[in-house]
Amino acid sequence: MGGLHRAPKTGVDPVRPVNIVFVGAGAVGCFYASRLHHPLNNINVSLIARSNYQALATSGVKLETHTFGNYTFTPSHVFASVSSAASASIKWDYIIVTTKALPDRSDDSALISPLVNPGSAIVLIQNGVGVEEPYRKRFPQNPIVSAVTVISAEQISLGTIRQNRWTRIHLGPYTDSADSGSDISTGDGTTGALLPSGATPTAATSTAADPDSDNETSALTIKGTEAAENLADYWTRLGQIKDVELSDEIGLQTVRWHKLCINAAFNPSSVLSGGKGNAEMVRDPELRAHLGAIMREIWEAVPRILGRGFPQELAGPEKILKSTERNVGSKPSMLLDWEAGRPMELEVILGNPVRIARRRGVELPRMQSLYALLRSAQEVRGGKKDKGKL
Repeated sequence: MGGLHRAPKTGVDPVRPVNIVFVGAGAVGCFYASRLHHPLNNINVSLIARSNYQALATSGVKLETHTFGNYTFTPSHVFASVSSAASASIKWDYIIVTTKALPDRSDDSALISPLVNPGSAIVLIQNGVGVEEPYRKRFPQNPIVSAVTVISAEQISLGTIRQNRWTRIHLGPYTDSADSGSDISTGDGTTGALLPSGATPTAATSTAADPDSDNETSALTIKGTEAAENLADYWTRLGQIKDVELSDEIGLQTVRWHKLCINAAFNPSSVLSGGKGNAEMVRDPELRAHLGAIMREIWEAVPRILGRGFPQELAGPEKILKSTERNVGSKPSMLLDWEAGRPMELEVILGNPVRIARRRGVELPRMQSLYALLRSAQEVRGGKKDKGKL
């Protein structure tokens, strides 16, 4: 499968029931789950919910959408926990993870382990880069589909989801292209030391010279591609989402890194600037120059990191900055998390990219500075909270 983007093939309904479970029933998960659930076509979607479990179990998911109008989605099952879903005697064909990616706080690959069987495809709809690595290490034989969304959605009350704009989702297989070569769960109180510039894989992580490994990678690519194609068909043909796009593995990673140009620039800067929103930052000349420099740092590094640069159809830094001028009132998710005292997605948006780049002999000094400062700020604030509990 070559090229960055490829339209989904038109398929046919599965001959047997396909069971899909979403781990995470927030706005994004509920919206995409609702467009994937088609019991009359042998496609059954269930949800694992937490804070909104009672509302979903009682009344289903109420959706107010810009694209498809208002409707109610009644999942096949709503579970209060992974253990409940695992004990339901259902063989899960697709396990779709839509939780926030916080690998420094929890290992979601361990969380979903009770759900995974030898035939399960694991689908990751999460922000950042390097999110796939823990799953690949824990489930070396299972196909992984990596996914990137462009959607504006929010849960306006428990069990009620509003989709404001966009429905785009990119899908592609994953084998090992985002391997950062370091484990942030080091057990020494750190979030993972950065490898020195030009570092090479260890014997434990380097498999390129192993013919058996090459065969396994090829098989995983085939299985992951098939899983991505099936989901793309279901979402497009049955769910009527018109902008589902398939990519090869590196193509999908370029989409992840392109979204990172926005997230890695605006998210941490909004926190460090004292709480300014996107448009407010872009209209400040010094902050605008800062944001553009971060995006250009990523833009110039990606060909060396992935072996493929961004295609011309993807918006460049200046176009992104210009379009953000109209995004008045928007606050990045990292700022919302900081203001609410929640942990931020530092590792997947800043830490992992720096580690992955350094593993390939590429430095990202601006991003490394943002990572160091915000990680320290989060640790200091966490320490103050802990002291307050004594």
